[in-house]
Amino acid sequence: MSNQIHIDIEVPAECAGQRFDQIAADLIPDYSRARLQAWIKGGQLTVDGRTGKPKDKLFGGESLQLRAELEPQGEWLPQDMDLNIVFEDDSLLVINKPAGLVVHPAAGNPDGTLLNGLLAHCPGQHQIPRAGIVHRLDKDTSGLMVVAKTLPAQTALVDQLKARTVSRQYDAIVQGNMRVGGTVDAPMGRHRQNRLKMAVLDFGGKEAITHYRVQERFRAHTLVRCQLETGRTHQIRVHMAHIRHSLIGDPLYGGRSKLPPGAAPELIAALQQFPRQALHAAELALIHPQTGESMHWSTPMPEDMLQLLEYLRDDKD
Repeated sequence: MSNQIHIDIEVPAECAGQRFDQIAADLIPDYSRARLQAWIKGGQLTVDGRTGKPKDKLFGGESLQLRAELEPQGEWLPQDMDLNIVFEDDSLLVINKPAGLVVHPAAGNPDGTLLNGLLAHCPGQHQIPRAGIVHRLDKDTSGLMVVAKTLPAQTALVDQLKARTVSRQYDAIVQGNMRVGGTVDAPMGRHRQNRLKMAVLDFGGKEAITHYRVQERFRAHTLVRCQLETGRTHQIRVHMAHIRHSLIGDPLYGGRSKLPPGAAPELIAALQQFPRQALHAAELALIHPQTGESMHWSTPMPEDMLQLLEYLRDDKD
């Protein structure tokens, strides 16, 4: 991927009276408005060869010139990693992330993350914020993630996420016998006491909407399919716990395992020892940022969840 950006474009007459940054965002939609503003302030994006300010009003007919160089966006190191790549082209990378893999370096996980693996697989990711990661999965959630391989693709994917045109569906095995599906519309934010947790908040939370439907019922548990309308941190885990159907194996929101009366020892052990939240990103759909094509991917549940389902199916009164 080239790190040089050269764009020359004329301001149409109908843009007269609009702000420089607004016109730039309309005429150069491949890059975010915040990045264009930074280029204006840094002198990389000029008007008729002169520097300006984002709030400057233009009259139409001016020539915009963008001469920028993409720079490394972090000091992360590439690390060879066996990535399960479901799809890849010049714009996108779709990965089936295993449970246990941290997505992004942070305190306690400075390396060995998916981001480090992406940098080894595709060195050009250094030039894209967060190495092209536009949404995350929790460490112990498995399944599909999309990664942008160019800045225009990243801008387009972020816009799609904001517009809620990206479809993300998850399989979850929850506590309790859920009779029907529904929607949880409950604003979320950081937990007031425990800052490691998220919570449904009566005041000050951000909009959070999860749709869910029943796929299979067992004596004391349910397999559900959840579809995110918004994408808050821990959203499915918090929303399922909020309606008293927390995920099996969830260390933050799950509480004690609910055991069917007279359950076999194998099922009891499987429920009590399940090592993670039983959550898998099973389906992903979006509009390809370059071709405009509708894209869809799916991946089956991993072995640990499939084995747990077998134990649940074998459970009888």
